[in-house]
Amino acid sequence: MDIAIISSSKDLAGINIRNNLIELFDFVKIKEKFDNNDIFEYSEIPNKIIKSYLIEDDLIFSENIDKKINADILIFASKHRSKENTKSFAVHAIGNWGKAEFGGQEGKFCPSSAVLLKNLFIELNNIAETSGYELTMEATHHGPYVEKPAVFCEIGSTEEEWNDKGNGELMAKAIIQGLRNENKNYEIAIGIGGPHYCSNFNKVALRTDIAFSHFCPKYHLDKLDENLLVQSVEKTIEKIDFVVLDWKGLGTEKQRIVELLKGLNLEFKRTDQII
Repeated sequence: MDIAIISSSKDLAGINIRNNLIELFDFVKIKEKFDNNDIFEYSEIPNKIIKSYLIEDDLIFSENIDKKINADILIFASKHRSKENTKSFAVHAIGNWGKAEFGGQEGKFCPSSAVLLKNLFIELNNIAETSGYELTMEATHHGPYVEKPAVFCEIGSTEEEWNDKGNGELMAKAIIQGLRNENKNYEIAIGIGGPHYCSNFNKVALRTDIAFSHFCPKYHLDKLDENLLVQSVEKTIEKIDFVVLDWKGLGTEKQRIVELLKGLNLEFKRTDQII
């Protein structure tokens, strides 16, 4: 399996993570280049060839980069911004429930691996739980649009955190450990409801064998229809077992969402009943 870890020359956190990957795990420079930048390779994980790429575009606008980089899975190493400037480490799937204001395509998702997202999130919590940073999965959002399974791994939320070498080291270790984790015995789910930072879904992911791919937050529930729900199922590379609902986080949309799921014969569970 070929895995591409992609950073941007415009992204301080991505460069930080890339530098730590190369330094900590003895990535080897190969003869190829991409965007006139060196490519580094790591092949110490059985059945996986991992390559680190540095691109010149902004990550979220690097549309169809999977057509230029030959890989089975794409991991984007990135900065994260928040209004509150919260110190954080985050992972999430890619796509847009509505307009494509920050890359990607309107109303379209990229393929996601629930197994990979869970393994990355677990390792991030194992490695960074004493960091004092918020550790979270996020709702599906922004670009780029790609047609290969992809995930963002992010350091937030200011230049100070993006440049902190210790943060780059933590994220680099979480990525490699997440890729080493071969645990695939998970129940696969999509999450609906709740805030952008998936507090209840985070608890479910850490306390159970449920793995999530795409999340639709409360602020996008008005857009959630049959087409988007079916697409989120189809854009999960593993077979979906059920949908998990953040029950309180559905607000006035509870009944409509339940009827939508029943109409598609999708089993559902509630976070308050799971945890």
